[in-house]
Amino acid sequence: MESASVTSKKEAQPVHVRYFSKMRGRGRSSLQVNVKDTLTGFVGGFITISALVLLTNMTSSVWLMAPFGASCVLAFGMWNAPLSQPRNIIGGHLISTFVGLATYTMFGNAPWVIGLAVGLAIAFMMLTKTTHPPAGADPLIVILGAYSWSYLVTPVLLGSLIIVFFALILNNLRSNRQYPTFWI
Repeated sequence: MESASVTSKKEAQPVHVRYFSKMRGRGRSSLQVNVKDTLTGFVGGFITISALVLLTNMTSSVWLMAPFGASCVLAFGMWNAPLSQPRNIIGGHLISTFVGLATYTMFGNAPWVIGLAVGLAIAFMMLTKTTHPPAGADPLIVILGAYSWSYLVTPVLLGSLIIVFFALILNNLRSNRQYPTFWI
């Protein structure tokens, strides 16, 4: 009976009050500081990004893009989260970059195209179960940078594979980690 009165009280509130009351949040962050996890995140990010920078400097190809820094946060800091798995890192970056390149090729770089590309990238990642938040920036990069289709291979595919490679090696050095939690 008590829950019915709580529900009726909530329904009695104006819609805008109910809407904005959802934004208060509940409690505090559940994230905890662990020195070993912090060290793994530092080492993983340092080695992976350094390797991509070295490959860029040693070859005539770009191996690095800004979202890879955020991918490292997930791969080494939140290694067991669904959005941090190889399928999501590789697939998310490939799908989002493809969407960005396709929309840029078809429609140019108008502001609405950039918004459309990001929205489509999110939708396609969700539909393919490859959601990876850092990849949401990929359409912005390829459209604003006016990149060609080769960007899909280097840096996107090869860089994503390198991130996953180092995530496999470094995360599994820890006895309490098993990466990945899934491939498919």
